[in-house]
Amino acid sequence: MTEHFFAPCPRGLEAVLAAELECLEATSIEILPGGVAFRGSWLTCYRANLESRIASRILWQVARNQYRSEADIYDITHRLSWPDWFEPRLTIKVNLAAIKCPLRSLDFLTLRIKDAICDKFRTIRGKRPDIDTTTPDIRIHGFLDARQFTLYLDTSGEALFKRGLRQTQGDAPLRENLAAGILALAGWHPGIPLLDPMCGSGTLLLEAAQIACQIAPGARRQFAFENLKLFDANSWKKLKQTAANRQRERIFQSIYGSDLYGNALVNARNNLATAGLAECVALKQANVLEISPPAETGMLISNPPYGVRVGDHQTLAEFYPQLGNVLKQRFSGWQAFLLTADPLLAKSIRLTPSRRTPLFNGALECRLLEYRLVAGSMRREKPPNESSKNSHKL
Repeated sequence: MTEHFFAPCPRGLEAVLAAELECLEATSIEILPGGVAFRGSWLTCYRANLESRIASRILWQVARNQYRSEADIYDITHRLSWPDWFEPRLTIKVNLAAIKCPLRSLDFLTLRIKDAICDKFRTIRGKRPDIDTTTPDIRIHGFLDARQFTLYLDTSGEALFKRGLRQTQGDAPLRENLAAGILALAGWHPGIPLLDPMCGSGTLLLEAAQIACQIAPGARRQFAFENLKLFDANSWKKLKQTAANRQRERIFQSIYGSDLYGNALVNARNNLATAGLAECVALKQANVLEISPPAETGMLISNPPYGVRVGDHQTLAEFYPQLGNVLKQRFSGWQAFLLTADPLLAKSIRLTPSRRTPLFNGALECRLLEYRLVAGSMRREKPPNESSKNSHKL
């Protein structure tokens, strides 16, 4: 028997998430804004939680109905078999989001959903679950559009980008699933030399090393579905063992990282060591404006400093053209992918991107800029007489 699921992800990564879920044997895959709907068995759900690098959560759809009033929201929720799914000793939290919802108060609707769940437990079991807004055992997610109310039970618990690997982080860390999505968008795969010359705490390097060693991203953590009455412990144990058996030896994987700041390198080294991946990555302290490529061809993928995170705009306005010169002069034959929330970078780097992909790092809107680096300038040169020919337009 198959169930309906929804996997939210950072905006811009929906297509690569859909491809990933297809590899995990999900069916009826539908790309939607902000995530991917799919169908599958509970084993598919377990596997998606364990192995998806890009999804933020795996949500089990338990209701989808039309509504008109607050009373409809209560009734739809109350009709569900909550006591069949988890025990009242477990704590719960309800999250509600809406687009074009005609009802006035989301806070009131959230309360009605909580009331419906607790009332159902009182009726069937004589006691109700407590509310925990910080570390609940069970998370319930509701979504309202203009006409329909969809209710999900969260099978993940903590967000899936919380791998349990990174011990320290920098000032503006990438979320792990965004880093994995960037690697997927770039088309990187093990064997292609990879360099992050502004690696910070090393999130991109960690994700690449896990991919190279075929380590399931959820191997070190627990999931909310383990709290459900439907949980099949034997199937889950076998699935984890199968994933563990696929892991490869931790050896150097042609993954390179560097950073100007020593404390950032300390964080990256600690994170890689904690993950057992220190041998897979070569790290050194270096200024990105002074480095040389570690191989003839490869991919440079990085999250450069921008005004939101580091320094003033004048410093960055001077830095970006210098970075463009380094890429142009030293990295011929490479592909570069730069994630930035600063529109100044695209204007100042003096390279023409072959692709611009909108992405979100949390709530921060960014662009992933792809540059195919060739010898000489990548900017389109004007014909000698073009400036004078168009001067009357200035």
